[in-house]
Formats: sequence, structure tokens, C-alpha cells
Amino acid sequence: MTRGDRARTAAKVVVGWVALLWLLEVVDVISGHALDGLGITPREPSELIDIVPAAFLHFGFAHVAANSVPLLVLGFLAALGGLRRFALVCALIIVADGLGVWLISPAHSNTAGASGLIFGLFGFLLVTGFVERRPLGILVGLLIAAVWGGSILSGLAPTQTSVSWQGHLIGLVSGVVAAYLFRRPAIPTRGA
Repeated sequence: MTRGDRARTAAKVVVGWVALLWLLEVVDVISGHALDGLGITPREPSELIDIVPAAFLHFGFAHVAANSVPLLVLGFLAALGGLRRFALVCALIIVADGLGVWLISPAHSNTAGASGLIFGLFGFLLVTGFVERRPLGILVGLLIAAVWGGSILSGLAPTQTSVSWQGHLIGLVSGVVAAYLFRRPAIPTRGA
């Protein structure tokens, strides 16, 4: 597969993912917000089944809009590394983030949205180049930190009551862990 083919495939997958998020929000609105109940309510055993669906659902169009651009960009960059690896990274982040939210979020809260995945993809892309010792990956990580680092840090503040800073933090940590678990071999250096 050429680089162009890989880029087109990555773009199609991520655009399709974001389109699905918008479609689900349309269904949610049409159904009188029936899907909002699929968010994660902490420490309720029956809510464990909602860990994966919660990452695809949002509380209104403004919520899904806020997550769309970062998911498009970070998802595309992560998917360039291969769709199988991208799927594994996303699955790990979504499940770990959902379990973490279920364990440590405040009682009686309802958490949903793709922001945990976004924070996870940020963490994954931030450290992958360093873990794999790939100069282009390091450059990508530094650029991502320059563009989104400030908003990522503000999203981790425990003082924010309108967002799940717990989900953001766990997503970020999960992404860093994914960078180690799903790393490719480092590029060998040539000797003199």
C-alpha cells in the first residue's frame, strides 16, 4: 500500500467515525435524548455494558462539534500508522477510559463523549515517536503538543465541573500506555 493509499484509507475511516458520531446525535435528538442514558454512571454494575457505547455518544450537537475536529486530526494521524494498530489503540483507550470513569467519577454523574479517546490519541501521538525513536514521530508529537497542549492541560483540571476531567486524565494515560504496548520496532541506525 502506497503512502497515498494509506492516507486516503486513514481519512475515510476517521471521517466515517466522526460521521457516525453525528448520526448518533441526530438519532438521540429525534428519540428525545433516549441515547443519553447509555452514558457511564459510576460504580453501578449494570453500567459496565455502557463503557464502549458511551465513547460514541454526546450530550448535544455542541458537544459532538467540539470533539469532531480534534478527533479528525488526531485520529487521522494515528490511523496513518496502520488500521490494525489504530483499532487496537482506540479499543484500549476506549475500554480503559470507560472503566476508569466507571471507577473514579463522582457518584450520580453521567459521562459520555469522545473526549477520553481524543485525550488518549493525543497521549499516544505525543510519545510514540520517542518510544519508537522515529524522528518524524517525534516531530509530529511536538507539533501536536504545540497546537493542543494548552487545551489538553486545561481539560485535566479537577476544578472543571462541566467536563469529565477524570475521563480526560485516564484517556491521556491510556494513550501513553498504548504507545508502549503497540510500538513498532525502532528504526535501526547505521554504524560508521
